[in-house]
Amino acid sequence: MDVIIPAEKNKQLERDRKAEVIKEIEPTVEKLYDQHQAKQNLWFPNDFLPSDEKMDDDKKSVLEKLRERARSLSDAVKVALTLNTLTEEGLPHFHRLIATYLGSDSIWQKWNFMWTAEEDRHGNILRDYMRDTRILNFGVVEIMQYYYINSGFTPDWEMDIYQILVYTSLQERATQVSHRNTGKVVSEPLLKGILQNIAADEAKHFNFYRNAFKAVIQVDPNEALKSALKLLPSIDMPGISMPKFREMADVVRRVGIYGPWEYKAIVDEIVKFWDISSLTGLNEIGNQAQEKIMNLSVRLEKVAKYIENKAQKKSFSFDFLYNHTWAMD
Repeated sequence: MDVIIPAEKNKQLERDRKAEVIKEIEPTVEKLYDQHQAKQNLWFPNDFLPSDEKMDDDKKSVLEKLRERARSLSDAVKVALTLNTLTEEGLPHFHRLIATYLGSDSIWQKWNFMWTAEEDRHGNILRDYMRDTRILNFGVVEIMQYYYINSGFTPDWEMDIYQILVYTSLQERATQVSHRNTGKVVSEPLLKGILQNIAADEAKHFNFYRNAFKAVIQVDPNEALKSALKLLPSIDMPGISMPKFREMADVVRRVGIYGPWEYKAIVDEIVKFWDISSLTGLNEIGNQAQEKIMNLSVRLEKVAKYIENKAQKKSFSFDFLYNHTWAMD
């Protein structure tokens, strides 16, 4: 007689197995942590936007001239800056996920503490910039931030440790691309420098997470591919619950900062880095996941072309821009 194992018990066995793998790759994670620390570039918001009680003339001049220069920022850039800022302010959600599922009293905890400290500067400097330049209705942004944080972020994949590493790999790269491309379309030099520094941080974080998951693939390729397949076709950005998220994302896509084409490039890059095409000796589940992942590029290209082709000229209006209306192709 066949023994039937309850589904929940199967899930627990799977979670236990994955937790063992995460423990097994800790020596690799320790090396990644050390490498990251060796390349760490600690900058702080006050380096860009000084607000000390006592400042010399040069520091005062930076702030005096900033507001005038910031007036040149377009509405689309202001939307991108707001979306990027609110996304960065969602840091508590991700600290919780990593702390809960990647364990404590280990290298993962050390990484999570350092990563959180580095990421915390990103939201701070962007908030400081928006406040100091007075480029929008900041009180509305604060309300949006409150509701975003208050709504939480509890994705259905959070019980899968592997998917957490896949998501952070994708999300860190997406965030880096968004900050980098926003910097490309702004002419205001201080903001450009801020965004370049944030993007450089995100690139290093991306390197850590993608290498950590590559180590998982090497130990447990079948389950790793199964988990990766669940997320690679599309991910919900962490800010999906914030007010006006989809409208802001549409503006960012239309101005060429971040959209389906950028996401396709990220997936192509990470699939190549994980060397998924060359994996051998997989079981049936692993082989099926591998085949589907290798076909994703064509699928994502179709999605990008569909969204691009169906897009029509559209008007946008946001409370944080005092309901000013403008149109975009």
